[in-house]
Amino acid sequence: MSLEEEYQLDYFEEEGFVRKECPECGAHFWTRDGDRETCGEPPCAEYSFIDDPGFAESYTLEEMREAFLSFFEDHDHERIDPYPVAANRWRDDVLLTQASIYDFQPLVTSGETPPPANPLTISQPCIRMQDIDNVGKTGRHTMAFEMMAHHAFNAREDLDDPEQYAYEGEVYWKDETVRLCDELFEEMGANLDEITYIEDPWVGGGNAGPAIEVIYRGAELATLVFMSMEQDPDGEYEMKDGNRYSPMDTYIVDTGYGLERWTWMSQGTATVYEAIYPDMIDFLTDNAGIDHSDEEAAIIHDAARLSGSLDIDDVDDVEAARADIAAELGVDVDRLRDLVEPLEDIYAISDHCRTLAYMLGDGIVPSNVGTGYLARMVLRRTKRLCDNVGVDAPLDELVDMQAERLDYENRDTIRDIVRTEVEKYRETLDRGGRKVRQLADEYAERGEPIPTDELIELYDSHGIQPDMVEEIAAEKDVDVAIPDDFYALVADRHGGGDAEEAAAEAGDDRLAELPDTDRLYYEDQERTDFEAVVLDVLEREDGEYDVVLDQTMFYPEGGGQPPDHGTLSTDDVTAEVTDVQTRNGAVVHRTDADPGKGEFVRGQVDATRRRRLMRHHTATHIVGHAAREVLGDHIRQAGAQKHTDSARIDVRHYEPISREEVKEIERLANGIVTENASVTQEWPDRHEAEEEHGFDLYQGGIPAGEQIRLIHVDDDVQACGGTHVSRTGDIGTIKIRGTERIQDGVERITFAAGEAAIEATQATEDALYEAAETLDVNPRDVPETAARFFDEWKERGKTIEDLKSELAEVRAAGGADGEEVEVGDATAVIQRLDADMDEMRATANALVEDGKIAVVGSAPDGVPASDASGGSADEGSESGGAQFVVAVPDGSEVDAGEVVGELASRVGGGGGGPPDFAQGGGPDADALDDALDDAPSILKQVLNA
Repeated sequence: MSLEEEYQLDYFEEEGFVRKECPECGAHFWTRDGDRETCGEPPCAEYSFIDDPGFAESYTLEEMREAFLSFFEDHDHERIDPYPVAANRWRDDVLLTQASIYDFQPLVTSGETPPPANPLTISQPCIRMQDIDNVGKTGRHTMAFEMMAHHAFNAREDLDDPEQYAYEGEVYWKDETVRLCDELFEEMGANLDEITYIEDPWVGGGNAGPAIEVIYRGAELATLVFMSMEQDPDGEYEMKDGNRYSPMDTYIVDTGYGLERWTWMSQGTATVYEAIYPDMIDFLTDNAGIDHSDEEAAIIHDAARLSGSLDIDDVDDVEAARADIAAELGVDVDRLRDLVEPLEDIYAISDHCRTLAYMLGDGIVPSNVGTGYLARMVLRRTKRLCDNVGVDAPLDELVDMQAERLDYENRDTIRDIVRTEVEKYRETLDRGGRKVRQLADEYAERGEPIPTDELIELYDSHGIQPDMVEEIAAEKDVDVAIPDDFYALVADRHGGGDAEEAAAEAGDDRLAELPDTDRLYYEDQERTDFEAVVLDVLEREDGEYDVVLDQTMFYPEGGGQPPDHGTLSTDDVTAEVTDVQTRNGAVVHRTDADPGKGEFVRGQVDATRRRRLMRHHTATHIVGHAAREVLGDHIRQAGAQKHTDSARIDVRHYEPISREEVKEIERLANGIVTENASVTQEWPDRHEAEEEHGFDLYQGGIPAGEQIRLIHVDDDVQACGGTHVSRTGDIGTIKIRGTERIQDGVERITFAAGEAAIEATQATEDALYEAAETLDVNPRDVPETAARFFDEWKERGKTIEDLKSELAEVRAAGGADGEEVEVGDATAVIQRLDADMDEMRATANALVEDGKIAVVGSAPDGVPASDASGGSADEGSESGGAQFVVAVPDGSEVDAGEVVGELASRVGGGGGGPPDFAQGGGPDADALDDALDDAPSILKQVLNA
């Protein structure tokens, strides 16, 4: 069945619209202008509002946002506050907020919970990483943008059970949506005859529906999506993704109006960037020393009008499209490129700084995973762009310009994060440059360009930007294939694209038919005994049983809290409960015996275990709260686990936690404990809770449902399903046992509470007393004594190293046991030296300082040979295998890496390294002498290669 009838709106007929097909792209569109030929969207048409604004007045971003929201408030929509750009704060299927509808997925759009208002209007900050490579080039793309929107949530009125969804009936649908769009344009003073409505069906995340792109004077200013279908293999509609869809019970008005483009339309500037970043562009161009003559400025201005054709989504070759623009302007393409590329970088820097302000302002901490990876990618690209164009202002100052404009209060933290990341990037570049040179040598030998997958891996592993790879590869006459959408490919690899994928696990049919278990532990968390009825028993293959009760006091594993243990008893059977899980709303108890379906059972929870877990769970809230107080408001939980003897909380932070910070966190945490404050729970409406407390509620996960359980511990409020003590004083005490960086951007705090804290402290004291006894000193003197011993140990190690160096110099001077051969214009010394690797290196360096090529081999008993990766070539070998070190002086044409590779292959291993110094080895120690005998011929072979 075709979607064509979905666009046959009464409103179009009433207003005299006609439906046409664009001869350029083939799209169908609706227009009031019967003489119009094309759909009006680039590349089918040019921007026609530059220097000729399409609205009656000029607006700033702030003024346009207010005009939009006020218009829809006047049309009975409720204004709601925007959500963060980190969508994973309230949902677990995406990373970043890419559209206003993300705020209401999946719980509202599925009908599981009601929207905060219906209908509503919002201006939602968004980030679309897939647009990153277009930013600056097309004149219209921004990675950071605000999606002004209005939404209406409808449910079919002919449902058998209308109460199954959280909203009922129709608010409004397609005709009213298009009418509102027209009226907004009219209020802005637009010429309605110039607007086209392009049919463009939408598909995403298992849903679909008709959609309309709204084009005015060449710019897409709005998209009207009518989400009304769900994927169904037997569906009547086949969509552009090749899947079939059927109408769903709920149907949703999902609109998006680009704030930046509406502002641009009102001003008619050459690009959107001048309209939304005027002050920053002026600052950056002045800082970079970019200045143009009147003639050059005119060329740039005219090129901007045609820049819509540079969209990488529409053209296969951006530079070829740029050449077409140059030809149309009558300008040499190289000259055009020289004029516009620096400005494209300036535009991108402005946009990226705003993106970073949104990300860091909303608490994203750069790291190697998730949103942190995407923030780091944007930051490093921005720094590289600044270096390319000659902007020497500190990056933290540039990001702060945007953070100030966006009214973020955590600007000091944002600047600290940027400074820390820039320093890490410098260190990464120093390390990564060597890797690029090795790769360039490899592809030079093959006579091939460095491919895209290598570029992405270099960026992922070393942070090396593709243009830097291109520069280094050019030194080796190696080409680099950089795709126009490189950064979009990287972002997509890390979930930066539209990552909506629903995953559902089908539960056991028998469990699905059972009612949800009544969870008694929410009524009284201190109680550990109860009575219940066995609803079903499932026998497992391992001889154990899964028991489902009508109600339970046993806490099932969840939220990082392990399950309760205990017993279920009848008059005849006592079953040990060893695990408790939730499946399809039923709490399933793993037992070692069958209590009998339909039987009454007495449940007894292990009170000691429960009490220890309750203390650790409540302490987790307290430690997380204290960490935020000490380290900053950006601190958010990245994971947590509670045990009976200890617990841990992982927090997102941009630098290691110092000892002084640990002590302060511990002091604040125990201050909350000694206050003996009440620990309370409540079940408020989800939207009311979010409005009052924000999305920091969801530190430990994102619960479903219209009502959510909140736990209040002092000033900390979190949505949490775990068990907790009644008062903070019940915890007893909290002892932080240590911190560690578990991955870049994530710090782990390990601690113990209650009796476990005492046990942990005593264990630390025991270790201290054992050390004192070993050192034969008083415990309080252990640190000073250990420091003295360590200094003495280091000094002895230095003395040994010095002696080894002296011995190496003596050997080099005397040519001890070495064979000297002429290799070209140089002398090579080849010798066997059965010593450790440090002594081999020292000997080789001494020979090189004497101007000689060094080839040193060794096969000492018990010293493992190194393979090419620096690891053990044969850890099981009693002899330890054979090792080689090859070093060459400056100016030598012998490649040490190639020589080592050849030698190591003769002993069954491998090796390599830079051209001036390399090492390797293999397991076959018996072949060492033969390999050294071959060394002269290998040296000459490598020299003549």
